Amino acid sequence: MKLSQEDLAGLIDSDDLRARLTALTQGHDGDGADPKIRTAVLNELKSVVKSTRATIEEKLNADGGGLLCAGRLSYVQDELIRVIYDFALVHVYRIKNPSAAERMAIAAVGGYGRGTLAPGSDIDLLFLLPYKQTPWGEQVVEYILYMLWDLGFKVGHATRNINECIRLAKADMTIRTAVLEARFLWGDEPLFEELQQRFDAEVVSGTSSEFIAAKLQERDERHRRQGTSRYLVEPNIKEGKGGLRDLNTLFWIAKYHYRVARQSELIKLGVLTRSEYARFKKSEDFLWAVRCHLHFLTGRPEERLSFDVQRDIAIRLGYTQHPGQRDVERFMKHYFLVAKDVGDLTRIICAALEEEHVKEPLGKGISGMMRRLRAGRVSTAAVPVKGAPGFVVENNRLNAASDTVFEGDPTNLIRVFQIADKNGYNMHPQLTRLIRHSLKLVDGNLRKDPEANRLFLSILTSRQEPEKTLRKMNEAGVLGRFVPEFGKIVAMMQFNMYHHYTVDEHLIRSIGVLAEIEHGNSGDDHPLATDLIMTLQNRRVLYVAMFLHDIAKGRPEDHSIAGAKVARKLCPRFGLSEAETETVAWLIEHHLDMSTIAQSRDLSDRKTITDFADTVQSLERLKLLLILTVADIRAVGPGVFNGWKGQLLRTLYYASEPYLSGGHTKQPRDLTIEQVKEGLAAKLGHWPQKDRASYLERHYAAYWLRTEPDRLVSHAELLHGADKAGNQLAFQVIPRAFEGVTELNIMAPDHPRLLSTIAGACYSTGANIVDAQIDTTTDGFAIDTIFIGRELPDDEDERRRGERITRHIRTTLRGEAQLPEPVSKKSAMKGRMKAFKVVAEVLVNNSLSDDYTVLEISGLDRPGLLFDLTRCIATLNLNIGSAHISTFGEKVVDVFYVTDLTGQKIANIGRQDIIRERLVNAVEGQVDLDAAAPVARKIHRQTG
Repeated sequence: MKLSQEDLAGLIDSDDLRARLTALTQGHDGDGADPKIRTAVLNELKSVVKSTRATIEEKLNADGGGLLCAGRLSYVQDELIRVIYDFALVHVYRIKNPSAAERMAIAAVGGYGRGTLAPGSDIDLLFLLPYKQTPWGEQVVEYILYMLWDLGFKVGHATRNINECIRLAKADMTIRTAVLEARFLWGDEPLFEELQQRFDAEVVSGTSSEFIAAKLQERDERHRRQGTSRYLVEPNIKEGKGGLRDLNTLFWIAKYHYRVARQSELIKLGVLTRSEYARFKKSEDFLWAVRCHLHFLTGRPEERLSFDVQRDIAIRLGYTQHPGQRDVERFMKHYFLVAKDVGDLTRIICAALEEEHVKEPLGKGISGMMRRLRAGRVSTAAVPVKGAPGFVVENNRLNAASDTVFEGDPTNLIRVFQIADKNGYNMHPQLTRLIRHSLKLVDGNLRKDPEANRLFLSILTSRQEPEKTLRKMNEAGVLGRFVPEFGKIVAMMQFNMYHHYTVDEHLIRSIGVLAEIEHGNSGDDHPLATDLIMTLQNRRVLYVAMFLHDIAKGRPEDHSIAGAKVARKLCPRFGLSEAETETVAWLIEHHLDMSTIAQSRDLSDRKTITDFADTVQSLERLKLLLILTVADIRAVGPGVFNGWKGQLLRTLYYASEPYLSGGHTKQPRDLTIEQVKEGLAAKLGHWPQKDRASYLERHYAAYWLRTEPDRLVSHAELLHGADKAGNQLAFQVIPRAFEGVTELNIMAPDHPRLLSTIAGACYSTGANIVDAQIDTTTDGFAIDTIFIGRELPDDEDERRRGERITRHIRTTLRGEAQLPEPVSKKSAMKGRMKAFKVVAEVLVNNSLSDDYTVLEISGLDRPGLLFDLTRCIATLNLNIGSAHISTFGEKVVDVFYVTDLTGQKIANIGRQDIIRERLVNAVEGQVDLDAAAPVARKIHRQTG
């Protein structure tokens, strides 16, 4: 890019630099080949590089110009290479009468060829020779390269003659692109001009379709590697979708096809309007500013906007905090809006190419141009869309019959998407462009129009592909204007590691997940949701609630409560009845309840279930909430939903269903326990009668009421086997592939610090505990059921892993292995986690359970946190009944059901305060072990 003298002022005086370098050769008759002189030259150049880099960074901080910064860095690099080349020719490899072969041209290629560089960019050079390499040429090239390398630059280079350049450019698209962008730097300019003329005539001419197809295929493959969405919350600003490489690809295509030297020439050719060109330059400038700041900040060629740098970049760019949105979130919203603009420009330029050359689409999307560009066939005539005047179809692509189709009837701005969804049409790029230019017609009148709202509701609740259609509406800008509340969360990111996408992308994806479940295409992740969705009385309340459930993100108040208010305003507009509106509002207000309770409450505790059922109040709401919860979690990002979460949700559903269907009988507790015992006794028919009778008296009442039938059998066999062998420690490993966990059943002498010791042993083996249930027998033993995250796909391999972990637990309990040291928060924080601050909070609640005090502990996740918490709880002389671990990105919520050592709740306010203080310290990595007795030694004494 061309910069003015004012833009370049104060950077580098190349004439003065040449004079200073020449002065270093005085006393050597101008000969600079001496190694000492080379060292002096290198030091002089290093000083220039350091000072100019500092000046350019200061200018970037002052004026914020991304393209200015990239241009300044390129200009300084140009001057350095010219000075080094001149010094080599004049002072190192001097030739008085050079032959025709002893000349060369130096050209910048790649991004450097465009006259833009980031602080950490590679320097790509082409050393162009007339015929073949000569000893003189080899020496000069080697001198320049070694000087640049010693200056700390990463240099990519090629040394070729013109014939080699032409031959290789014909065979290799990467080389062809490099030559396309080649820019003369220094040396023999006629030689470079000859290359350009021959390249244009022998390579470019007549090969436009081939080049465009190759570049678009290359782009699609790059997007697949980086992630197909441009709304990933840690985007790659260079290679990701909507990043700088996409803009580069557009210009390569335009330059190759239209033979333009500058982007502005596309306006004269009618490819871009002035406003579209302005968006191109604005997007490019913003992305370059981000990239340059990122390189300066990290001191390396970092291209990914990871969480640990996003806030620093936001501050550098001058973003400030607003109510409900942090500075980093405002910056990232701007980033995603720019990425969206890049996507729009891609469609516009490709539409112009297609209009000129391609008349028949042979595949979906822009990537289909690879086949269309080679076809060149004339399209069939446009066919009017039946029942939709003003629209036509060309080869399954919907287009407008005239440019006034939206002015005549603004409702068509919604209808066009309903037509595309209903018939499975792709949108013609010309139509998308016309829609964007007609957005001003989406006003208050259209939002109030009953027909427009009816059409929108049919799109949202479509049985076809609602996700695809909603995404088209969003990318065209219609969705955010028709539903202004949605427009507020377009491109909004949440600065956390839990959500993988922007809020608008999450909502659209959640609709897609819902449609998958309804179509029966959701796999085996959650069969219950697939079954229930077919029994709903009203499916459209589910789709509307799904679309609106995070609509109030970014506001100061709780987004669930604010979202319910938004729903009460929007639903009547969409045409929902009063009863439907209230159902939607209730679902939004409570859309996190089922997930929270399933993952962080004791589902065997009767009060947990009755409280939840009291909130839900009807079986239909329970079905809706279950399906919405599954779709919400699955749309957060890949791998967030797993079998264990699915199992917890199913358990909560099945436990609550009887209360809401009227099937729950209030039979006496003793009768329930007797029935459970009888069921177990029937399954233990191979035991001696005496052993059966003895075992049925071995547990307290709570155990029989809360333990699943299959686990009752497993525990019975475990304890019976230990009794027969005379063991006081016994272990059982049960892989559970569907739930994605492995169950460890551990029998040991009861001790307040037993779970802490098990947690420490698991931590030291790298096992991740996701849930724990603790039961005590009447004869002084504990049965701890520990669920750890599954790591291996094969059940037998996972069983062997579980057995290795239980062996380590055994040696730790016997005192033969030491527990790990407490984990300091500072040493545990690594990588991206350092970017987050989560205030540690401890809630002590006596109302959530009839029998236990519930401790809910939240804070920044880190290795060893569960171990530190259980150790702290043990020092507080508390018994743990169950533990439930939930992780949401960087935040962890650990819930413990506890009693004091006499089995009572913690009622004393003073003691509750001590518990809060000690546990907050534990979350912060400040575990006080002075009060902790050596647990392993005591258990070792008990186990012999």
